[in-house]
Amino acid sequence: MMKIFCLVLLMMCSLSRTGYTLDSEQKRGKALLTDLCARCHAVGETGQSPHADAPPFRTFGDSKLYDNDFGQRLQDGLTTIHPDMPTFRFSRTDAEAAVNYLKFIQERKKSK
Repeated sequence: MMKIFCLVLLMMCSLSRTGYTLDSEQKRGKALLTDLCARCHAVGETGQSPHADAPPFRTFGDSKLYDNDFGQRLQDGLTTIHPDMPTFRFSRTDAEAAVNYLKFIQERKKSK
């Protein structure tokens, strides 16, 4: 009986982890953001941003990511009031991948 319980528990744990793995688009988004932004921002689910004024991406929240034009702003050239932040322009598919990854890490933060 204990063996069956352990087997069921192991299966449940492995199934629950699959909901938290990055899909291929999210992996591409993470790679893009790591390449372009990790010098200043924490791009993952944990860690501090290397630049004191750069917020961790996991703290962006719904108001920024779910605003309909965030992906478009990435394509047009994301600019900010911070003088040391460069302007980045993303292709449509790269912007979608980046937003998809950012939404993923926000959702993971909520579920913890």
